[in-house]
Amino acid sequence: MRVEIDSRSGFCGGVIRAIETAEEHLAEGGKIYSLGAIVHNEEELSRLETKGLVTIDKEDLDQISPRSGEPLLIRAHGEPPAVYGKLNRLGFTVIDCTCPVVLKLQKDISAAYARVKSPPRPGEVLIFGKPGHAEVMGLLGQVEGDAFVVEYMNQLDLLFETGALKTDRPLEVFSQTTMAKDEYRQLCAALAARFSETGLLKVHDTICKQLAARYDALASFAASHDIIIFVSGKSSSNGKVLCELCRSRNIRTCHIGAVEDIHREWFRPDDNVGVCGATSTPLWLLEEVALAIQNLQ
Repeated sequence: MRVEIDSRSGFCGGVIRAIETAEEHLAEGGKIYSLGAIVHNEEELSRLETKGLVTIDKEDLDQISPRSGEPLLIRAHGEPPAVYGKLNRLGFTVIDCTCPVVLKLQKDISAAYARVKSPPRPGEVLIFGKPGHAEVMGLLGQVEGDAFVVEYMNQLDLLFETGALKTDRPLEVFSQTTMAKDEYRQLCAALAARFSETGLLKVHDTICKQLAARYDALASFAASHDIIIFVSGKSSSNGKVLCELCRSRNIRTCHIGAVEDIHREWFRPDDNVGVCGATSTPLWLLEEVALAIQNLQ
């Protein structure tokens, strides 16, 4: 067998920045809190926790006693404004690692909300994303929750059928940065058809450019190998999207989280094996998986 690691796989810039920031603080001998998992990869999260990273959830904030300046990291997904206020009241020193792409999106959604809600014809903001996802929750926080979130086309159709969305009112559309660009394009095309007569639709290109480029390259990578071993954490939204992309190009796509998930019977003696992963999958884990596959021979 020949085994190749996709050169574009591995952490995206936002995740690299957050992890490097955490490691800098941990190297000083102290601990640092992370509000939510700093990365949606169980193997990498375990590595960081052994160094002193402590993950807490937003629900935990109601039970935490006042702090005395302990560092707390805001991960790349970002958070709603209300969360920053609560952290400051608790006495944490906030280290904001919100991805610059997400930060710009937050500001753009806030500005769009101010526009569409202005008289005489108040409109709506719509987000193409996964309900409950950390990034989406941060985006909703910019508009006090007053926006529609859709993940599937039938959800969009229902909004028009119930009258929640109207074509005679302004509508500004954004996407969660990690969504599949083809699906966003389809949704925007459907909206453009509905608004063709009124011209009250404004579509924003907010999918991460780095991820979009990786999407195209990964499709080619998957098609050029006999079997694909896709590595990502169970909770990685981006991992689910990219794995399905690989599977659409190569039916022999296997999704694993760690080396121990590999099965020898998946492979044939003359396979050209491709190893790739999500934007939350560390390079060291991809290398570990590739080595384990080579050692099967």
